[in-house]
Amino acid sequence: MTDVTAPINALHDDLAAAFQIDGWPVRGRLVRMGKAIDTILSSHDYPAPVANLLGEACALAALVGSALKFEGRLLVQAQGDGPVRYVLADYGTDGTMRGFCRYDEGELAAACEKNARPGAEELLGKGIFIMTLDRGPDFERTQGMTPIEGDSLSSCAEHYFVQSEQIPTKVNLAVGQITTDEGTQWRAGGALIQVIAGDEARGSTEEVWERTRALFATLTDDELVDPTITPETLLYRLFHEDGVRLEGPTPLIAHCRCSRERIVTVLQSFSEEDRNDMLEDDGKIHANCEYCSTDYIIDPSEVVAADADAAASRH
Repeated sequence: MTDVTAPINALHDDLAAAFQIDGWPVRGRLVRMGKAIDTILSSHDYPAPVANLLGEACALAALVGSALKFEGRLLVQAQGDGPVRYVLADYGTDGTMRGFCRYDEGELAAACEKNARPGAEELLGKGIFIMTLDRGPDFERTQGMTPIEGDSLSSCAEHYFVQSEQIPTKVNLAVGQITTDEGTQWRAGGALIQVIAGDEARGSTEEVWERTRALFATLTDDELVDPTITPETLLYRLFHEDGVRLEGPTPLIAHCRCSRERIVTVLQSFSEEDRNDMLEDDGKIHANCEYCSTDYIIDPSEVVAADADAAASRH
């Protein structure tokens, strides 16, 4: 946990942006998350290792999703047989984000006794890392997957890009907490670089790629989450000798798509008998959103009325 005494500049937070190194056949992206990731992680009372894992997934989803050229969603998920059964980050190309984890408290506690800071492989166990592109109802979803490996989801992402897209990629993800006058806050950051393949005009790009990777390896977790270091300053530290510029940032915001209307629509898909089985002692149906932890209390009459409206619209 880091103490921050300098003021936090919101203009440099909650953004995803591409960056370009002058004359280099390398493309990169940078993500800085403040309020957005704090909202997502603070919606649940996650233990620190689980919150860190979800924060990594969200930063990665923003890194990759903000580069998409279509309107839709990118889902970054990992599932396995470890203490954390499932982690999911949902990024919309409008910059909206949400995410959640499922985990076993007993197994997590046992894992933390062996290692106070278990990594992705320890938390998720044997399983798969998946990226899913959702272009909307008119298109089929496309998926790519790779085995879970390494201490961070960054390792999974690197393997994914090499195996699925044959693009040499380096990813750095960081999650942490800071203390300010306003209390403790979660932060996350991420950076990604990829080499553009050589051709007759460009020649071999291997030497430049080696140099880029060496510079990129000097990037620290503290730099990625420190709110007093602007994105421009961070990139200047890495590539100042060669000239680097940040391009058109995309704002990031925590936003869950759940609503009372959506819950009622889901309940309409159940039979009246099944809905009666869902009733609590107060005679109402209680539902909780896994993403934002919002509780919904639905009176059965709302579902009946929605059923009647749907039937009337069909005639």
